[in-house]
Amino acid sequence: MAVRHTWGEDRVFFFADEGTQKSLPRAWTDAADVDVFVALAAGRSPFRVADLLLLAEIIDGLREPPSGAAP
Repeated sequence: MAVRHTWGEDRVFFFADEGTQKSLPRAWTDAADVDVFVALAAGRSPFRVADLLLLAEIIDGLREPPSGAAP
């Protein structure tokens, strides 16, 4: 396994079972830095406030009819 900065992000490179080289964003793996919020929450909160607020905005946007649409 190797970590390199490519395609504008840190990626983990590894060889798959069939021998081909693959890569994933480092943030998707256990090679990523520990998220400070997750460490401080210590399992007490699976969601960050900022993420919940963004989710609420997305849901509100889905509830609103498109502009110019008939009610």
